[in-house]
Amino acid sequence: MPDTPTQRCNFTNARPTLKEGSSGDAVKQAQCYLNSSLTGTALLVDGQFGPITDAATRRFQQCAGIIVDGVIGAQTWSFLTFWSNSPGFVC
Repeated sequence: MPDTPTQRCNFTNARPTLKEGSSGDAVKQAQCYLNSSLTGTALLVDGQFGPITDAATRRFQQCAGIIVDGVIGAQTWSFLTFWSNSPGFVC
């Protein structure tokens, strides 16, 4: 039986628009992705999109060269998914 790749972050497949004040499994997914995409980031994966998650989101967006607004929408989800499954870090 072949080995199945392990998903680094597997809280949900939903990709809703998230911003400060959002909560739930999609926020946990984003927090996990941020942790695996940025160096020096150790976000608590608690499902609460607060100021620390907002700051990490903005840092990620800046490093990825996309719009820096602290909102995790379609473009940010796409880049987060790519970078979290890459061997390196965006920054």
